[in-house]
Amino acid sequence: MDKIDSKINNYLRKLPKVDEVLDNPSVKKYLESNPRELVVDGIRTGIEKARKLILSSKSIAEVESILNSIEEIVIQAVKKNCDYHLKPVINATGIVLHTNLGRAPLHPSAIERIKEVSIGYSNLEYELDTGKRGSRYSHVEELLKKLCGVESAFVVNNNASAVLLALNTFASGKEVIVSRGEMIEIGGSFRIPEIMKISGATLVEVGTTNKTHLKDYEDVISENTALILKVHPSNYRIVGFTKEVTLEELVDLGRKHNVPVMYDAGSGALLDFNQKGFKEEPAIQKAVKAGVDVITFSGDKLLGGPQAGIIVGRKEFVEKMKRNHLNRALRIDKLTLAALEATLRLYLEEDPWQTIPVLRMLSMPAEEVKKKARKLKKILKNEFGNRIEVELIATVARSGGGALPDIDIPSYGVALSVPGKSSVCIEQSLRHTDPPVIVLVQDEKIIMDARTLLDGEEKKIISALKQIVL
Repeated sequence: MDKIDSKINNYLRKLPKVDEVLDNPSVKKYLESNPRELVVDGIRTGIEKARKLILSSKSIAEVESILNSIEEIVIQAVKKNCDYHLKPVINATGIVLHTNLGRAPLHPSAIERIKEVSIGYSNLEYELDTGKRGSRYSHVEELLKKLCGVESAFVVNNNASAVLLALNTFASGKEVIVSRGEMIEIGGSFRIPEIMKISGATLVEVGTTNKTHLKDYEDVISENTALILKVHPSNYRIVGFTKEVTLEELVDLGRKHNVPVMYDAGSGALLDFNQKGFKEEPAIQKAVKAGVDVITFSGDKLLGGPQAGIIVGRKEFVEKMKRNHLNRALRIDKLTLAALEATLRLYLEEDPWQTIPVLRMLSMPAEEVKKKARKLKKILKNEFGNRIEVELIATVARSGGGALPDIDIPSYGVALSVPGKSSVCIEQSLRHTDPPVIVLVQDEKIIMDARTLLDGEEKKIISALKQIVL
């Protein structure tokens, strides 16, 4: 140890200077397509990493190994620094609306609309017929009214914003009645009681966790009651000895006491999911038919569009929300509007179940998924032969995103392993390939569910595995 300590400065002096590394051909290529500052920062990061490794080394041989690897260390640091942080990944988890992976993938027409609208200027808030200022909500309002069968509609940046805006508009300084069984918390610590507190409304809980009766609501209605709120249970279900009040019953109660009724529908199904075997996921139109005054739901869940908070209902209530000054802080941008308009138009086509990516993934028959999995297995075996072990397996997919929480979706995928490499090591490596592949680990094998693989992603998986196996 004393020997290495006495020579440490000599070793550190052998570390390259930034200008020297910039002349390296492998680094120069990054200067062609990236800002010089990012490349230089990456070089400095790599050199600093090598410096720390040398200082922590326990032998001269280890130090010399680091110095021999300095080019690779620096180039990896440059690559990492120059890569975009937000990047596409391959979702092989079988979770369709994977919140951490961006939820709903968009239809190509939505991508094209984003491109067309963003490349230059647009009529975001400009009325082409009159030449005067217009409303950004007009681009999707008529489509939402038509699809949902409502008097009015508009959109904010996500469903939490929609709920916040509604509560602030109708109940700031007043009371909102909610069933205790609907005091939900979903991903990212979104809690109904906390949102209500921020909105300025006072929460009035009724019933118990598993049972709430109509009389529980009626008993607490007072002159200070501003709203009756029903909340979609999102990512959980209460089963067994239960009772909840229907929307129809709440609407009748609200009319009787002149109190508006709001429904946070969450996942936002515009089609009848019962037709595809998914129970307990009522379409938005059912709430509209029940007479609910205001309905809020997400754009990037079962609707299959971009992140957005969609608000539909009776015109007098929706227009009041539009006029709330808080709306300015929550408003939707032009790119989201472009994608949402394109997605909503797909619902007017003959079979949106086949057109919209999320709906197609969720409703795809298991046998069709099995064909995709079998194709993936064949490609993997042809490419890698005995260097990997791969088998076709039955899996269980999920909707994710807080939608259809208690439903197992029969699916298929492949289970693979690489001799000499642990499944944990492979999983970690796949997260750092180009593109990253997100998989599951089960029984010491890598699981890739074919249900959430998009067309053409088999080739990208091959490319990613080559970075690990070969």
